[in-house]
Amino acid sequence: MACEEDFYKLLRERGFRLTPQREMVLSALHDLQGLATAEEILTKVQAITSSVDISTVYRTLELLQDFRVVASVAGSDGQRRYELVGARGPHVHLVCRSCGKVLSAALADFRPFMDLMRERYGFHIGVEQLSITGICQECCAAGGSSDIIPS
Repeated sequence: MACEEDFYKLLRERGFRLTPQREMVLSALHDLQGLATAEEILTKVQAITSSVDISTVYRTLELLQDFRVVASVAGSDGQRRYELVGARGPHVHLVCRSCGKVLSAALADFRPFMDLMRERYGFHIGVEQLSITGICQECCAAGGSSDIIPS
């Protein structure tokens, strides 16, 4: 797993140790494949050992985010979900405000918008944490508002 090797190298370069707990959290993220809450990651880690608690998971996730190995997205349910950055390549998270579902959209679909922001405002959008809220297709079909842009 290339991201593990990169993470180990970054740890050494910045004077951190590779602890078994950090290794288990990273391994759990690989196993879960996709977005996962800290609690889901903890459950996966605790299947191996009960010596890891939720604060260790959060600290490790914060470190992984600082090293840009992990990205996070806040769901409409208030829970933050985490995923490995390199797992599916750069993408945008679409968060349904009604049901909380998080969808992944190809970065290429947002490239025209990103180019416009750079050209018009000189602003370069970082996609590592990019989330857009709205209403998913299923919620719209079930009577949720598809017109969420204020007049």
